[in-house]
Amino acid sequence: MPASYSYDLRTKVINAIDGGMKKTQASRIFEISRNTKDTWLKNREETGDYQAKVGYQQGYNPKITDLKKFQ
Repeated sequence: MPASYSYDLRTKVINAIDGGMKKTQASRIFEISRNTKDTWLKNREETGDYQAKVGYQQGYNPKITDLKKFQ
């Protein structure tokens, strides 16, 4: 999974849109997809903030749960 955008960039984009910049223009200037920006705006409506998700699992669960017993 690629690294998430920094909170600073997210803040700049959201502030630009709140300041009157059109979404498509913000996408071009900050070089992010429109879907990404819409997701940040949706997260702000739902949770009040637009920070990246943390604490979710990356990768898969190993099939061997007890390594010492396996050895």
